[in-house]
Amino acid sequence: MSDEEQTPGTEQTPSATAGGPQPEEIRFFGTTWVDHTGHYALRRVGVAVGSLAAAVAACFVLRFAYEGLEIADIGGFVNMLVVVMFAVCSAIAFRKTWEGFTRRPTDPRREESLRSLKAIGFIGSLLAYFFRCFTEAPGEQLRRTEYETSRAQYEKRRNARTGNPAARKKPKRK
Repeated sequence: MSDEEQTPGTEQTPSATAGGPQPEEIRFFGTTWVDHTGHYALRRVGVAVGSLAAAVAACFVLRFAYEGLEIADIGGFVNMLVVVMFAVCSAIAFRKTWEGFTRRPTDPRREESLRSLKAIGFIGSLLAYFFRCFTEAPGEQLRRTEYETSRAQYEKRRNARTGNPAARKKPKRK
């Protein structure tokens, strides 16, 4: 693939073109997180601004929904339940999204069962993306740890196989 054919965010880094394990792409960043090239800082700012803007827009939508409940005059208890539900779901979504940036889920079935809860609390997930962009690309720490581990294992295996096996001394038989 030539430089002109590559899509933004999938620039090949020097370590990615060498043999061995390839870095995993991150949404909006491709493989630029490996060596912070390809407008990496600008992408982080863009993701932060975009996630914050989406969170603010979502808050306005929820406000209009809440006003619809008030117009329907269904009662203060239901209004309170809706507010508490969105607050709790947003807090859980924030925590689970934040944890997902640093480690893989240990129980995929549990993550699957929390999917609807995270969808309701999508504002929490958007805020987690916003705050994570201040330090790194969301998920960069996890991917970097995995990539460096796989590179070290690859180098260890590669160095262990150097030389011509036929030229090695054969052990003496007793």
